[in-house]
Amino acid sequence: MKRRAFLAASAIAPLLPQLAHAQATTPLAELLDSVTKGAPAQKGRVKLELPLLADNGNSVPLKVAVESPMTTADYVKAIHLVSERNPVRNMATFRLGPRTGRAEVSSLVRLAGSQRVVAVAEMADGSYWYDVTSVVVTLSACMDES
Repeated sequence: MKRRAFLAASAIAPLLPQLAHAQATTPLAELLDSVTKGAPAQKGRVKLELPLLADNGNSVPLKVAVESPMTTADYVKAIHLVSERNPVRNMATFRLGPRTGRAEVSSLVRLAGSQRVVAVAEMADGSYWYDVTSVVVTLSACMDES
């Protein structure tokens, strides 16, 4: 990385959360309802990691970890990834079980521009937990041709 690019990125880095939030158009409740079907979801237990700035929306690294003992009585049934601006809002669903060991998923995702991404954990007891993160994408992917 050249010095000028580094200085420019350093200057804009504090503004990234505000830029991503300013583009937010979909209410968080609507994003959650696409998974929970109206059931209440609580913030916590889920940790979603995305870079603040993604140079290319075609390949954005993502990691989700859910706090759970992963026993037969208390485990994560599924982790859902929901996108605010992608043509297909529900990006992925990962099915887990008590024998999974850890409730962690790492992947690369495609993002159609700057947006919020929500990770929703569906627990064995029927509860839902979530985390939401904003990401600024400089070169978008997933463009809808219609």
